[in-house]
Amino acid sequence: MDTRSPEQRRRIMQAVGTKNTGPEMKVRQILHALGLRFRLHRKDLPGKPDIVLPRHRKVIFVHGCFWHAHGCAKGQPPKSRPDYWLPKLARNVERDRTKKEQLESLGWQVLVLWQCEIKESEQLAARLQAFVDES
Repeated sequence: MDTRSPEQRRRIMQAVGTKNTGPEMKVRQILHALGLRFRLHRKDLPGKPDIVLPRHRKVIFVHGCFWHAHGCAKGQPPKSRPDYWLPKLARNVERDRTKKEQLESLGWQVLVLWQCEIKESEQLAARLQAFVDES
């Protein structure tokens, strides 16, 4: 059972951003500190990747655990209105898979970072550097 009124829940959900989220900003900060240059949300690529490293032909998606149905504690579907949420989240997962395949078929390498993984800056920096360095 939802503890919020429908109006409260609506306002909370409307406040969720799709661009320039906290986790995305942290990844961008680390990439910049590594001396890497990137573009944001390129509309000409499938899925409008959050971060595009054109020189390296690599893209990074920073996924929110809830919205993309990650298996962690933050990624669990709500208990209220499962008839609405389960198909919606399943469509998001399927869309993510399709867009990743499309990007790879165009010659782009794809890295998906989950909101719950973006904590330790040093580990994240090492992971991002390794992704950029791999051919």
